[in-house]
Amino acid sequence: METLKIALLGGGTVGSAFYTLVQERLEDFHALGVSPRFLGVLVRTPGKARPIPQEILKTEPFDLLEADVVVEALGGVEAPLRLVLPALEAGIPLITANKALLAEAWERLRPFAEEGLIYHEASVMAGTPALSFLETLRGSELLELHGILNGTTLYILQEMEKGRTYAEALQEAQRLGYAEADPTLDVEGTDAAHKLTLLARLLVDPGFPFAGVEARGITGLTLEALKEAEARGERVRLVASLYGEGGRWQARVAPVRLPQDHPLARARGNALWVRTRPLGEVFVTGPGAGGGATASGLLADLFRLLSGASGHLPAPTPKPPLAEGSPFPQVA
Repeated sequence: METLKIALLGGGTVGSAFYTLVQERLEDFHALGVSPRFLGVLVRTPGKARPIPQEILKTEPFDLLEADVVVEALGGVEAPLRLVLPALEAGIPLITANKALLAEAWERLRPFAEEGLIYHEASVMAGTPALSFLETLRGSELLELHGILNGTTLYILQEMEKGRTYAEALQEAQRLGYAEADPTLDVEGTDAAHKLTLLARLLVDPGFPFAGVEARGITGLTLEALKEAEARGERVRLVASLYGEGGRWQARVAPVRLPQDHPLARARGNALWVRTRPLGEVFVTGPGAGGGATASGLLADLFRLLSGASGHLPAPTPKPPLAEGSPFPQVA
């Protein structure tokens, strides 16, 4: 049986959950003829309680070139980029949940993605299939895509529908751990914009720029706006949209009004609604965040790698839109 040497960057909520999942699924690894071994786990605070043996925790970067695969769960852009580039240059595959890294450092990472070295199912909707779901849809032509890609803002809006103010709903989200102490990336739409960028590159343009996404968050929403929408038979959601306009693909993240019977309005978690030709309309929904959910996406990619499948390949060439889109109306 071959040893599978794993370098894990990050031992926080996601990294710890991934380590635990690997131990729980040893029989599956053994059935594939490999025995996983962690070379090390890079962490910031070694004394923190976590289900990882103390002897493999590292507080300083270690030699990733000894690994068969690098799994990155650090977050951020510059620090993980410095760590993973030498490994990628050496042909070592990268599995990551880091949408910011992929969205903002694409010029450096794109060549490796096109070689099939980067696996990132967990970067968009955690373990709920998003990238693999859309890869299957490549047999059709995309007409438009709309998604709820941020769980924090979904929770806040659902609480506001119950009568809480934005400030009250945000405070409750922070208390429950759904929102960070600094929630800016979520509530201003940046997190969803990162994810939409990755989807655009997967489907329509391998060079789609992160700066090309128009992003507006939910911080200016009021209870009155949500009540007005409800009176019209609508719900307000922060929706990421990719659609054709003026002969070009447009990408937008914004609070919009959805008919209450629309699949995105009824979704209780992250969701993607896609219209294609000839397949038609397709919808997928599920948890889009959380340690276990995200770790399951990382593990799925590891099994994908072991099966011999390439990483998530971007679209081969830019594709013009087939039709003009009709995005949902924004909330004023």
